[in-house]
Amino acid sequence: MYDIMEEEEFEFEAVELPDITVELPDIACCFCPQAEFNGKSDSLFFNDGVRRIDFVLVYEDEDMKEIDKNRTFQKRKVSASLMKMGMELEAARSVVDEKLLFVKVHMPWDMLCTYAEVLHIKMPIQPNDLCTTSSPFNFLSCITKHFYPSEDLIAKETEYFTAPFEKDRLEYFYVKDRDLFFTPSMRSRMAYYILSRAPYEVRGNIKKFGVTKLLDGGVYKAAYPLHDCRFNVRSKEDECPNERYLLYNEWAHPKSFYKMQPLDLIRKYYGEKIGIYFAWLGFYTAMLALAAIVGLGCFIYGYTTQETSTWSKEVCDPLIGGNIVMCPQCDKECTYWRLNSTCESSKKLCIFDNYGTLVFAVFMAIWVTVFLEFWKRYQAELEYEWDTVEFLEQEEQPRPEYEAKCNHERINPVTRAKEKVPYTACGRCIRVSLGIGTVLFWIVLILASVVAIIVYRLAVFFSFSTRLQSDLKELEPFKEYVTAQMATSVTASVISFVVIMVLNILYERVAIWITDFELPRTKTDYENSLTLKMFLFQFVNYYSSCFYIAFAKGKVVGYPGQPVYLLGKYRNEECDPGGCLIELTTQLTVIMGGKAIWNNIQEVLLPWMKNLIFRYCTRVGSEKVIPRWEQDYQLQPIGKLGLFYEYLEMVIQFGFVTLFVASFPLAPVLALVNNLFEIRVDAWKIITQFRRMVPEKAQDIGAWQPILQGVAILAVASNAMIIAFTSDMIPRLVYYWSFSVYPYGDHSSHTMQGYINNTLSVFDIQDFSNKSQPLQTPYWFNNSTTCRYRDFRYPPGHHRQYEYSIYYWHVIAAKMAFIIVVEHIVYLTKFVLSYVIPDVPYTVREQIKREKYLSQVILHETNLKLVTKRLKPTMNDNNTFLL
Repeated sequence: MYDIMEEEEFEFEAVELPDITVELPDIACCFCPQAEFNGKSDSLFFNDGVRRIDFVLVYEDEDMKEIDKNRTFQKRKVSASLMKMGMELEAARSVVDEKLLFVKVHMPWDMLCTYAEVLHIKMPIQPNDLCTTSSPFNFLSCITKHFYPSEDLIAKETEYFTAPFEKDRLEYFYVKDRDLFFTPSMRSRMAYYILSRAPYEVRGNIKKFGVTKLLDGGVYKAAYPLHDCRFNVRSKEDECPNERYLLYNEWAHPKSFYKMQPLDLIRKYYGEKIGIYFAWLGFYTAMLALAAIVGLGCFIYGYTTQETSTWSKEVCDPLIGGNIVMCPQCDKECTYWRLNSTCESSKKLCIFDNYGTLVFAVFMAIWVTVFLEFWKRYQAELEYEWDTVEFLEQEEQPRPEYEAKCNHERINPVTRAKEKVPYTACGRCIRVSLGIGTVLFWIVLILASVVAIIVYRLAVFFSFSTRLQSDLKELEPFKEYVTAQMATSVTASVISFVVIMVLNILYERVAIWITDFELPRTKTDYENSLTLKMFLFQFVNYYSSCFYIAFAKGKVVGYPGQPVYLLGKYRNEECDPGGCLIELTTQLTVIMGGKAIWNNIQEVLLPWMKNLIFRYCTRVGSEKVIPRWEQDYQLQPIGKLGLFYEYLEMVIQFGFVTLFVASFPLAPVLALVNNLFEIRVDAWKIITQFRRMVPEKAQDIGAWQPILQGVAILAVASNAMIIAFTSDMIPRLVYYWSFSVYPYGDHSSHTMQGYINNTLSVFDIQDFSNKSQPLQTPYWFNNSTTCRYRDFRYPPGHHRQYEYSIYYWHVIAAKMAFIIVVEHIVYLTKFVLSYVIPDVPYTVREQIKREKYLSQVILHETNLKLVTKRLKPTMNDNNTFLL
């Protein structure tokens, strides 16, 4: 999820490198040799054509600069240290810029074997002899198998049983060719492990190490593994697999938009962490197809039935809605209006506020459970195929930042041995408490900004209502379109956008600082901690406005004679004439659509423009041949947070699709269209615009998995409350079944006729306060003495006038009952589905057992051979004695 180059400058007593002395050698005896470029632009080897390039370091030749002598000293120390460890280096001067030097790094066989054992890399021991049968639950494979890339181009990899590599048991591993036994991604991963721990300065027992700090300080300009070829041209080298070229043509190219992703090749080229992201994104997109179809059907149903809605007809009827005078919605500046002026908005509301939406909301609650459960199964299959089943069970290496601060001793609760930790129990509690407090402070800051924007809307609405029309006299064509409400909404949205962007930039730095201060032990712990902090912030930042519209706006407004004021000054906002649901739908449409378009444009244009400018500034004559390592240097480096923003974008989208789907059935459709582009845009970006990332292991999607589960649980309550409190579905049902017939109604059978008149309360205009009395009345108002407003209150003249009526309490009881019943039914269904669908397929469990058995057999045979070797000399000695 994050860029792996995160180590800083560390100082502590020892660096744990297996079988390698940490004593820095003399620079003079280990100087990096230079070689002229041999003209082979696609070569992935040293000039001898034998030793493969596993990593590249780039720096500027600064020997002639007095001020940079320390940098030169540090670079030479790093080179000397790497060569002392056993790495082989070769330097080459840039073809484009003579000041640049490229140091090519190669790991010989013995070194690869050593570090493969250190990193617990699982290698093949024998071909898989179990027949793989399709799971009955894996219904997607039956549909998608016809859309995979041709096996003539991307051959299906042979499946092997694997075991953690051990150098002493090399003969038991399936080694056909030593040069191909460790894949380039494995070699790059091991090379970076060494580079991140290479010492470059020693002061007594204090050591400074890690190439990343040198990158941050400008000592090195770049460090990266090589792409194997150009993305759009096959390599001329016979031994090049052209995996980048295949990935571009069969995955990232627009012509391949309909093809399934070659996940095995993605994992092989970029590592498990990139592979698991695209696997999750592809699975999520495939599952969205079903939700999009049902949501589209719900939308079509609402669209075709909007003209047949009884209550919508009453609103538009000139004899009903045209004769109902509504009360002003603000103090003094607003005036009376007729109900039929909301005819069009009431029709639009029917599209989303209908019984089909209720069915779709329940469907989505079940869909999200099925999605998460089937993803667990699919993830389990990938864990086995990609050899990450026991990844987290291994002894994960502590982060160098953690080791650097280890100055407190404690007794290990497992081994009962003494070990060093960076803080005491009390110190850890203080660090975690400070982190939690800081996150809560920023969340409160977001809520404060939301309140400030609400106050702004309330304040400027009255100002615009008073002055806007007079200020726009000269712009006569636009006068009727630029209303006070539109001007308020646009300016508030711009301010909100600026606030969100500023808070995002500031909080990102704060979240990283807090996580660094907490000092998580492993990189997995670090990523999970940062992910949780960032998501909590983004959750409030993105969803606060939607929650406000859904559950706060228009809920506490009082009645015309006694409105409720915010801060004692600003009258609370009322919903639009069409209701708050249509406003929530509009908000979601703008946020989802605008965010998707902006993100895709940003992801495509920014890297492309940066690379275009860089190539223009460093252009050379067409006759010059540029080597592979220099072509990659011209690409963009991956960001420090790596895939974090890709995950965050999709999880935020997942929240929009599930949390508010009751108000916007088209959300899955928009998400599906966006994701079809997102997969190809992300693929195009990392293949064509960025340097090759250092491969990383990953067993799953990390902290995003429990976040998705939490959003799924919250979505049930959120949609139930939207249907109950934001839509008019429950009041309509209460009227139909109770208040349209005796004893409350006059109709002989259940009907929706009279619903509008029954749900609008009556207000005597003589009861307006001086603060709320409208300054102007429309010409058609005549001598009316009453107006209507949306609420369930007794009319004037009643002994309990303007208090809540019996209808109100029936509606409240029905809403609470609806929420409780729907939540329990859906949660029970989710629990049953989670129990019935196993997390690990049966075939995968059998293969894991088979693999463990083979590993035990190999271990037993190896130990038996060792015992036999030790006993053999003893038996020979006994035989000699007997003779």
